[in-house]
Amino acid sequence: MPSNTPAYERSGPAGSLFDSLSRLGGTLLAAAHTRLELLTTELQEEVRQVGAILLWAFVAAFAALMALFLGALAVIFVFWDSYRGLASLAMIAIFVGVAVAAALMLRRKLNDKPPLLHDTLAELAKDRDQLRLGS
Repeated sequence: MPSNTPAYERSGPAGSLFDSLSRLGGTLLAAAHTRLELLTTELQEEVRQVGAILLWAFVAAFAALMALFLGALAVIFVFWDSYRGLASLAMIAIFVGVAVAAALMLRRKLNDKPPLLHDTLAELAKDRDQLRLGS
């Protein structure tokens, strides 16, 4: 009476080897799938964060520039009759100081930011280390 069991399952060690390889392949595929999901989640979060940062940076910069411009005009108008040249130079010096401070802050923020896909790369490094230890 013929059996409905495939030949590779009936052959003992060869069948168990195939089962082991099949499970290993499934495990590797599941790990890759999980890492890919983490990668896409991180990319989505990064895009949202960058978009929000850019929007608020633009709003803050626009408001700050308008305030600085109107403040500078007010100072120059107050000293129009007596020290308009000195008032104009003082306003230029203040704007240059603000620009330098902002550039230094931006450089510090960019240097302190973790690299793109940091968590995904850390998980992949853990996977690699576990595979090395397992073999």
